[in-house]
Amino acid sequence: MRERLSTRGITLDSIMCPVCNGAVQTIPHIFAGCPHLLDVWYRIAIWWGIDAPNSMELEVLLAWAEGSRLNANPRKAFDAVVVTTLWVLWKYRNVLVYGTQTPKKAEIFDEIISHEISLPLSLLIRSESFRSEAESSTFLKLPVQMMHRPPPHDDFSLKETKPHLGGGKVTGDKLTSTYDLVEQMQYLYVRVVKARELPAKDLTGSCDPYAEVRIGNYKGTTRHFEKKSNPEWNQVFAFSRDRIQATTLEVSVKDKDFAKDDFMGWVLFDLSEVPKRVPPDSPLAPQWYRLEDRKGSKLKGELMLAVWWGTQADEAFPEAWHSDAATVGGSDALSNIRSKVYLSPKLWYLRVNVIEAQDLIPSDRTRFPEVFVKAALGHQALRTRISLNKSINPMWNEDLMFVAAEPFEEHLILSVEDRIAPNKDEVLGMCAIPLQYVDRRLDQKAINTRWFNLEKHIIVDGEKKKEVKFASRLHMRICLEGGYHVLDESTHYSSDLRPTAKQLWKNSIGVLEVGVLSANGLTPMKTKDGRATTDAYCVAKYGTKWVRTRTIIDSFTPKWNEQYTWEVFDPCTVITIGVFDNCHLHNTGNGSRDSRIGKVRIRLSTLETDRVYTHSYPLLVLHPSGVKKMGEIHLAVRFTCSSLLNMMHMYSQPLLPKMHYIHPLTVSQLDSLRHQATQIVSMRLSRAEPPLRKEVVEYMLDVGSHMWSMRRSKANFFRIMGVLGGVIAVGKWFDQICNWKNPITTVLIHILFLILVLYPELILPTIFLYLFLIGVWYYRWRPKNPPHMDTRLSCADNSHPDELDEEFDTFPTSRPADIIRMRYDRLRSISGRIQTVVGDLATQGERLQSLLSWRDPRATALFVIFCLIAAVVLYVTPFQVVALLSGFYVLRHPRFRHKLPSVPLNFFRRLPARTDCML
Repeated sequence: MRERLSTRGITLDSIMCPVCNGAVQTIPHIFAGCPHLLDVWYRIAIWWGIDAPNSMELEVLLAWAEGSRLNANPRKAFDAVVVTTLWVLWKYRNVLVYGTQTPKKAEIFDEIISHEISLPLSLLIRSESFRSEAESSTFLKLPVQMMHRPPPHDDFSLKETKPHLGGGKVTGDKLTSTYDLVEQMQYLYVRVVKARELPAKDLTGSCDPYAEVRIGNYKGTTRHFEKKSNPEWNQVFAFSRDRIQATTLEVSVKDKDFAKDDFMGWVLFDLSEVPKRVPPDSPLAPQWYRLEDRKGSKLKGELMLAVWWGTQADEAFPEAWHSDAATVGGSDALSNIRSKVYLSPKLWYLRVNVIEAQDLIPSDRTRFPEVFVKAALGHQALRTRISLNKSINPMWNEDLMFVAAEPFEEHLILSVEDRIAPNKDEVLGMCAIPLQYVDRRLDQKAINTRWFNLEKHIIVDGEKKKEVKFASRLHMRICLEGGYHVLDESTHYSSDLRPTAKQLWKNSIGVLEVGVLSANGLTPMKTKDGRATTDAYCVAKYGTKWVRTRTIIDSFTPKWNEQYTWEVFDPCTVITIGVFDNCHLHNTGNGSRDSRIGKVRIRLSTLETDRVYTHSYPLLVLHPSGVKKMGEIHLAVRFTCSSLLNMMHMYSQPLLPKMHYIHPLTVSQLDSLRHQATQIVSMRLSRAEPPLRKEVVEYMLDVGSHMWSMRRSKANFFRIMGVLGGVIAVGKWFDQICNWKNPITTVLIHILFLILVLYPELILPTIFLYLFLIGVWYYRWRPKNPPHMDTRLSCADNSHPDELDEEFDTFPTSRPADIIRMRYDRLRSISGRIQTVVGDLATQGERLQSLLSWRDPRATALFVIFCLIAAVVLYVTPFQVVALLSGFYVLRHPRFRHKLPSVPLNFFRRLPARTDCML
């Protein structure tokens, strides 16, 4: 072989394999024996969800599909994948041997997939590729095969459960409760109110008292007071009944001391004598108890206490100190584990219509000023274009949009500036406008304009001072838009669609109740004292109401059993529930961030009313290494409808308030305003106490979901192909009818067609009756469970590692230059194929336009003459006759068909397009 190549002027330096350089270069070695290329075949096996061959030999690879479990049609497509792989491997070898640059082995699999995915798309759209109906029907099978994925993992599926939910009847120790969507949890509550007349323990004749509540191995303490014999604590302690093994409750009072705390007395309770309280009963009144020593003798001093058995429905539960938080140190850390309800700030769109300015005084009056207006609200800053009227009285008439949150903390700062040089601007005047005095608009009616005086600031000795002699003015129209809904979530899964102004709200249509029961199988998120641990809590967001459950310390199977309620104003909304690991305990510092464990979205319109859904949802998180299940969360959900008529009426209403359609905002404005809204919401909630931290809010609001992702692009492509799958299936069925694959069905279609032509008034009733019957038939297979995160739909279960690394890359990028170059080249390759498809679509449209444009005079003349003849024939021929002849011609027997394209198709393909005018 080397001698034959040398006669042609091609010299090979070695006969060894150019890839591994460990064996003689042969065709079987390149395709099936090279150890550096075997990984390609194993990745193809994972891609298609089949077993790899037992022995890597060329003959075995060629017969791979025959020994797999694939059906007939997928087997043909897989044979095409094998042939494509062989071709790509041989191409890779040729580039190594004869090329000037070294190709990257990591791109082999990407190239195989790109060939297999781009082929069916071009075949579907480019009409030149359909050489015959037989070929097109074969090619249309390819997209379905390209979408072939391994079946979803069982652990990633939704599981229906049957927990023993509390509430309702009294059965034994089961207590009636309004918490009917959670399992009841019994707690021993101890409210330590105050003490009086405590004895002195110090030399100064005073004491530093605190109370200690102990039951078995669990102990809780109140804060201590210095030199106070009548302290008031008013603290509540809650001990889970499941963890109580003792029979006696000890509440003691001690004196804080440097060496050892002094015992001042205690009160003992027998747990069997403690009363039970059932809300909505009034709270148990505390009583005074005389302190005793360890021998039971009475001592000086009294302690006011209330002790009772209750459930998590007790109003003292959210603020109580829990026994499972005994290891948490510090009051700040203790507040971080309690359950809380938060409200998003009320957001407004602020519209600033900058109209004109008058009597500006530039420093250099010999030049024409280039004036623009800069507006700032907090961290938001926008500017107008430079006025076309280059004078001291410039005009703009331009809108600037901001997001403002109540209570209004920042002023709107406007400055008129002159561009005197590149990157150098001179401030001609400024004004500050408090938002409290800005008009509020509820509809499209215009707000009156106002003139605002500009103040020019100068710096004197490091301080800003106002110039008094200054008469410039700025003409503007400023209003707070109450008719819009400020988008802080994606509209695809928004939880609230109401306008800002409460006067425009409609009545609620129902109530959403969610019981956060438990989680199991959580992944360890951090280490403490050399062992793995997780401190999990849940956050649920619907509308403006956020809820946060208490943190369960050091548990991979936490049980919250907390129930929350929301008013529902629109059924086409989504509730988001996330699980996080609390990283702000044990004095970890301010730089730590709560780790995300996973989240769940539930669309209310997919729920049946008044039904309790109890399911275990997988918590899936996408990592650079791939999708990972972090555990499962157990939820109970119920959507109760208060007015069925109002809910049905909502389906006829616009999704967003009417101002979004009367005065729509641009896409770029919506993106910018949504970013500002999420920043404001996260900042305000992070300032609450305890804070709902920024990383939690951003994860719940899907900040950054608009960033480019190859995985999402593939998923959206497969979604489109799934939608087109029904159209393709109808086309295949009609093709079988036309080719008389099933003569009985074809004859029945002929009869139906004849009836519809003779009685055209039956066409629309027949169509709607058919749709009705299909809907009734499919009712048997309606979804019984709410939807959940689908790794197969998201293309997350088989994404390439480089694609995930690109998705998790920062913006701007932080990757090395060679990786960026590779990704850029890949993006150019994909864009080139999309460019070709778009060009083909434009070609078909231009051909339609050229029918009457006389670009091709002969083709246009033929078409015009044909239109005249068709008009005369259709005028004198009844429409029913024309329809019958056309239908029977389309449905003619294959004996009267030929494989060549039809005359109209040949004529259309010969029409000119503007591709020959492209550079």
